[in-house]
Amino acid sequence: MRKLVFASLQVRDLEASKAFYTDKLGFELSAMSNSEACIFTYNKGEASFAIRKPIGNLDGKELGVGSSLWFAIDENIEELQSKLSEKGVTVLGAINNTPFGKTIIAKDPDGYAITFLEQTK
Repeated sequence: MRKLVFASLQVRDLEASKAFYTDKLGFELSAMSNSEACIFTYNKGEASFAIRKPIGNLDGKELGVGSSLWFAIDENIEELQSKLSEKGVTVLGAINNTPFGKTIIAKDPDGYAITFLEQTK
């Protein structure tokens, strides 16, 4: 394996998750989306991933545990944290200082951790 080409998260409610990612987190919906999945881009298409209807039965299963998608941002992490808070997004903890830069982690409706990274320059 040499690189991750694409990531897809299975979600319980496609429409609710689609609204969360577009309205609250600011991802753009791709024209390649269909009735089974929504494909998103971020930062003018530099990053993309999908949410999709479940493959198999997810009843009783905890989603999102142990996984996190990381997205580099161009804006100030404190400003993003304020914007997310104003939109009612659950942010897990405070701003973290990592070897890669500052991060904040947003929780999506299914419990997936979406990490935003202000990279160290």
